Amino acid sequence: MNTTIRTLSLALCTLLAATSLHVSAQTAASAPGTNSAAASGAEAPATPSNTKLRRAVYTAIAKHKEIHGGSIGVTAKNGAVTLNGSVTDAAQVDKVAEIAKAVPGVTSVTNKLTVQKPLGGM
Repeated sequence: MNTTIRTLSLALCTLLAATSLHVSAQTAASAPGTNSAAASGAEAPATPSNTKLRRAVYTAIAKHKEIHGGSIGVTAKNGAVTLNGSVTDAAQVDKVAEIAKAVPGVTSVTNKLTVQKPLGGM
């Protein structure tokens, strides 16, 4: 009798553990931000790709020493890049947009950059 109870208890614990693992795996697969449409390619990639694209744009801007990228903000979502902030010269507004457009994975660029005059300057 004791052996039967132990066997049933062990079987029940094993079943519970297996069920918990299965539910945990399903929860991770259907976490917010991931869905079957994204997995099939119907929607844009998840956030990590946006982060990589944003970093790639920052890196491309940083390669141009004539542009002070410290006051430029880059937002990326599904290949669409938005540039915010300011530059010191009007010519740099278009230059930064060209640099961003040349980054692989960028599908469009919205340029909201402005020209920042130096303090006390004209």
